[in-house]
Amino acid sequence: MSKQLDVCFGGYSTKGQKALNQDAFAASLPSGVEREYKGAAAAIADGVSSCEDSHIASQTAVTGFIEDYLSTPPSWGVGHSASRVLTGLNRWLYHENQNRMGHRESMLTTFSAVVVKSSTLFCFHVGDSRIYHLSEGELEQLTSDHVLATKNHEYLSRALGADSHLEVDFFKRTLNPNDRLLLTTDGVHGHLTFARIKELLSDNNLHIEAIAKKIVEEAYDNGSDDNLTALIVEINQLPLETLDESHQRLTQLPIPPVLKPGNKIDDFEVLQVIFSGTRSHMYLVKDLESAELFILKAPSENFAEDLVYLDGFIREEWVGLTLDHPHVMKTYRPTRPKHFMYYLGEYIEGTNLRQWMHDNPAPSIDQVRQWAQQIVSGLRAFQRKDMIHQDLKPENIMINKDGQIKILDFGTVLIAGSEELNSPLDKSVPQGSVNYIAPEFLVGEKASFKSDLYSLGVIIYEMLTGTLPYKEPNVKRITLNNYCELNYIPSTHHRKEIPIWIEACLKKALQPNPVHRYSAFSEFMQDLSVPNRRLEATILKQPLIEKHPVRFWQGAAALLLILNLLQVLT
Repeated sequence: MSKQLDVCFGGYSTKGQKALNQDAFAASLPSGVEREYKGAAAAIADGVSSCEDSHIASQTAVTGFIEDYLSTPPSWGVGHSASRVLTGLNRWLYHENQNRMGHRESMLTTFSAVVVKSSTLFCFHVGDSRIYHLSEGELEQLTSDHVLATKNHEYLSRALGADSHLEVDFFKRTLNPNDRLLLTTDGVHGHLTFARIKELLSDNNLHIEAIAKKIVEEAYDNGSDDNLTALIVEINQLPLETLDESHQRLTQLPIPPVLKPGNKIDDFEVLQVIFSGTRSHMYLVKDLESAELFILKAPSENFAEDLVYLDGFIREEWVGLTLDHPHVMKTYRPTRPKHFMYYLGEYIEGTNLRQWMHDNPAPSIDQVRQWAQQIVSGLRAFQRKDMIHQDLKPENIMINKDGQIKILDFGTVLIAGSEELNSPLDKSVPQGSVNYIAPEFLVGEKASFKSDLYSLGVIIYEMLTGTLPYKEPNVKRITLNNYCELNYIPSTHHRKEIPIWIEACLKKALQPNPVHRYSAFSEFMQDLSVPNRRLEATILKQPLIEKHPVRFWQGAAALLLILNLLQVLT
């Protein structure tokens, strides 16, 4: 099996010559999936000594950061998670400081934290605590002190709780096995030379906790009159997965054979074959213990060696378990051990949107808007978890018998947290289906929620007009040189009764360059529901060549013909 992240911590803190220790540190190495998606975290804080309750600030900062960071959704990236947590901590400390003004001293603290995820080090820093990185015998000070120096004193220029707006230094480094990270407060590094810190941290004869204590004691002996804290993180093992390890992980369970009604698999009986294709098979099954109905989806044996596909298949189950929304299909953890590769999904009685479009070739705008509202509601559930669907199309949207939309197929879902995991699998091929894929994929740019907005725009355009907003390519296009290669066809060219304000809304959602699309799903739905006269004016004021290109060139051709006839006659 592939290796798991393994780190160990060693720390030591003392009040030194002071009456109270206003320093604090905390660290955690979670287990299971939490370790894979959140990594290991360590933090150190130094309460500002002139503040009576700064020890509360420092303790709250380190414990709150560790606990809250590990509690953020596993789909969130490290930067996003830490930013949300630190913003919340700073807001609380600042609010406490405002309430205590004139009564007691404020609660201010420096803060430095590291997160080790996969083979990457993420650092967050405010104040004059420090983070050092020892790798292959070389020591680097990663942080800069946030201080203002005068003739007689140095003052912190940044601290947690000092201002309503928090500015945090954030940066990343690549790690190697056996690297060591050292976090110190200024009572330590202010009384040890850089060379001595390197020498002490490089000692392989002592446990890192003994090293941390030795660093603190030597700084104290050198005359430090402040609180002293040192925290060491040692990298024992990084989860660098090889291609062979990836193959082993993804093929632990065999792919089941093609099933027929009446066949049984892990005490599920196949009642109906819903879909059987070259990529996957989908069945309606009954749990023989509970009599509940589920969808059972299994990969095709044709893809037994396609690790990228299998990785996506396994991700489908996880996404369905993570998202709990009425407009997103659910997946379920089986109550019994699985002996084959498959997952159980919510059984949805109804039809997919492709069939509905076939049966309703000219739907009302109100009906299309109702479907759009439900799809957007589901997509916002993805957005809240830092996920992008990436393969939105009519075939992946179901309408159940109660008229409720359900978004399906999570095999290409982009999960922010998983993008920070090192993988040997090549996923460079653009995700999504031809005609619905957002153009930014084809020019090599990163996806965002605007990519799903574009796909939704194509679907709404197609529901209203029965065709696509851009000319279909003769062959599947996997690259695009620039956005100018796409020429939008107004929806009113296909269905003249579509209001101009609806056309303006669709055109903005379907801009090839995502910079020019809506900045929020809510803005799009607002303009799809209520006329945006300013946006409508951009269509009404268009030159004839942009508004009606065919009519323009027909007129130009007729004018040239008349001019030629006049020349002949004269």
